[in-house]
Amino acid sequence: MTEFTVCVEDSPDPQDIRAVISKILEYNNNSQHNEDIAYPLSVFIRDAQGEIVGGLVGKTHWGWLFVSHLWVAETLRGQGYGQQLLLKAEVAAKQRGCSRAYLDTFSFQALGFYERLGYQIFGVLKDYPPGYERYFLEKQI
Repeated sequence: MTEFTVCVEDSPDPQDIRAVISKILEYNNNSQHNEDIAYPLSVFIRDAQGEIVGGLVGKTHWGWLFVSHLWVAETLRGQGYGQQLLLKAEVAAKQRGCSRAYLDTFSFQALGFYERLGYQIFGVLKDYPPGYERYFLEKQI
C-alpha cells in the first residue's frame, strides 16, 4: 500500500502551486467544450505624467467578465471615473463575446456604486471580515 502525507505548508514553493493549478486546468480542459483560458483585461486612468490614478483589473473567461480590482485615487472619487472604468471594461468584454460580469466588494467599500450600475447581489459572506460582509454581484452586459 502506498503511503501519503498531508501537510500544511505556510511558504509553499511557487512551482508546487503551479503544479496544482495546472492539474485543475488540465481537468477543466478535458471536461469542458471550451478551453480553460482566461484573458487578462485592464483599464487604466493616467495623469499627464503617465502615472496611474485609477484602474480596473480583471479577466474574461467562458463568456464572463470578472472584475478582481477597481481603484480610483481618492482625489478623483465621485467624479465618474470609476463608472468609466467599469463601463469600458464591460464594452471590451462584450467585444470578446462576454454577456455577463461578476465581481465582489465589501460592505465598507463600494456596494452602492455597483448596484447603481446594475449589478445585483447573488451571494453574501456574513462577518467577513469580522463585523462586515463580503458581497458577490453579477450583471448582464
